[in-house]
Formats: sequence, C-alpha cells, structure tokens
Amino acid sequence: MATTDPVVRVRDVVRTFGDVRALDGVSLQFDPGIVYALLGPNGAGKTTLIRVLTTLLRPDAGDVEVAGIDVLTDPTAVRTRIGLAGQFAAVDEYQTGRENVEMVGRLYGLSAADTRRRAADVLERIKLTEAADRQVKTYSGGMRRRLDLAASLVGQPQVMFLDEPTTGIDPRSRMDVWELIEDLVASGTTVLLTSQYLEEADRLADRIGVIHNGRIITEGTSDELKDKLGGAVLEVGIDELDRLAAMTALAAATGEEPVHDQARDRVRVPARDGAGTLVAAVRALDSAGISPTDVALHKPTLDDVFLALTGDQPPGYEPAADPAVAAEERSA
Repeated sequence: MATTDPVVRVRDVVRTFGDVRALDGVSLQFDPGIVYALLGPNGAGKTTLIRVLTTLLRPDAGDVEVAGIDVLTDPTAVRTRIGLAGQFAAVDEYQTGRENVEMVGRLYGLSAADTRRRAADVLERIKLTEAADRQVKTYSGGMRRRLDLAASLVGQPQVMFLDEPTTGIDPRSRMDVWELIEDLVASGTTVLLTSQYLEEADRLADRIGVIHNGRIITEGTSDELKDKLGGAVLEVGIDELDRLAAMTALAAATGEEPVHDQARDRVRVPARDGAGTLVAAVRALDSAGISPTDVALHKPTLDDVFLALTGDQPPGYEPAADPAVAAEERSA
C-alpha cells in the first residue's frame, strides 16, 4: 500500500531567547493537502515555530523538514516551495497592489510574462482586481492584509504558512480569506495557520495542535479535541465578589477544576454527567449562599478545550506576544 510522507515534520525542536525557552522540544508532523491549525495562548511559541519552519530562525536543537527538504541544510530549496504571510502585512504602500504582487513574483524567479499572469490571477482570487492599480497607501487594513496574502500566493507554494491571517480585519474580509484558504487546499496547497479565532480553526482545520509553554500538549481533529472533555460543559455567571467561593464549591461538587473565562466573565467546568452535574453544581452554590446570574449547559466548543488544556482564556484580538516577535521589536 502506498504511503504519503508528511509534508511538515518537526522533531524535538528547541529555540531559546536568552532565558526564555520559546520552543521546548516541539514535535509534530502532518500530511499534505490539509489545513493544520496551531493554537496556543499568547507567548506559547506559535510565531517562533512558524519562523523556524520558514527558515527565518535557526533552532538551537532538533530536526525540521518541509516538503521533504531539511530546513537547516537546504533553506534555499525550502523557500522555493513555501509561502508566508506574517502577522502584519508586509507591503510597500507607495507601490500599487499589482506592483507589490509582481515584485514578489520576480523574486521567486518567474519570467515577466508568468509574473503578470499569476499576479492577475491571485488579485482576482483575493478580490482586489478593481483596486490593483491604486497605491497601497489608499487601501484599508483588510485590503492590505488580502494583498499580503496575494503576494504570498504568486509563487504557487506547495506549503503555505499563515501566521494569524485574519487578525485585525473586518468580518467580511475574514470570510473572504477563509474562502481563499479553502480554495487553496482544494487546489492542492497545504496550509499551516496560527489563529486568534477558535471558530476559524473549527471551520478550516483538518487537524489542530495546541501549543503551551513551548510544547505541543495535544493534537487531533476538532471533534476529537472536544470529545476529550468527556461530555457537556457547565457555564456559570458569578458576581466577582463570589467567584472564588463559587469555584471552590463547584470543584467540590463536580470533582473537576473550574476555569474563569475572562473574555466572557463566566466560570466553566466540565459536566461529564450532563444534567446530573448541573443539579449538583446548583445545589452546591445554593448551600454556599451564592446566587448565579445565569447557568447554562452546552456541548464542548474549542474555547472549552482551550481553557481546559491551558488554564488560559481563549486567544483574544491582539497579536500574540510571541518571544520571536518581541525579540524582533527590540532589535528594530
């Protein structure tokens, strides 16, 4: 039986920044033709790993292969097979959108004719044809982000790395980018993305890895990760003054560790017995003299998985404070 070699293979990778161990023995691999989403709290190492995979950083230890090529021994060959869109749009605002894309095409070594043809194609796919001949300084933030993606695609990469591709853009542009990613994978491109939006990973990803403190702590499909919680999730609204006492009462009643979701100001706890957990929790709160503002029982979401695995609130709307990003900002 024929087997497919992984398109990305990472084994025991370590990368430090001073005393910070940004990657602490990371190992992962995945097959071609899928979307692999990497989730983690701010500073977990997502951007550092992306930069190692795209030859922008050398690891202190470990092995890395992309598209069957060793990243350390032949980085030039790797660069011909990948595309990268970082957290911030890397475009020249004094050039037109078309000039930006064509410039990247020439850097890939394409002929002038191929560059023009591919630039026109990707600008149409990213819905920027009408604005293609305007200077980028007239573009909105969402348009700049889409242009950055278009420039990354002009070389028709085998593997596309997207570091938080929809952060800071409007919901309509976000949907456009999602559709583009789905089209890319349908045409054979493999995508690795990091994301601040868990619904983004839930919709797009074939597999999801959760990175925490520089290590991959779990991996699987969205459904597999949700199933690991073992049932429903109880969500309780509690006044701030009663929160600590409520979490203590809920832990004693359910045998689970409650987590405070700061983003939504709710206390969440796995409800493995479903309605039975709900009844036990309400009784425990009543016995403690605590009146919840609301109580809900629902199926697990990726937010619940994230909270249960990391003890941290799901990623918000600000760029991750990854050590690689911080180091670059300090050197700027």
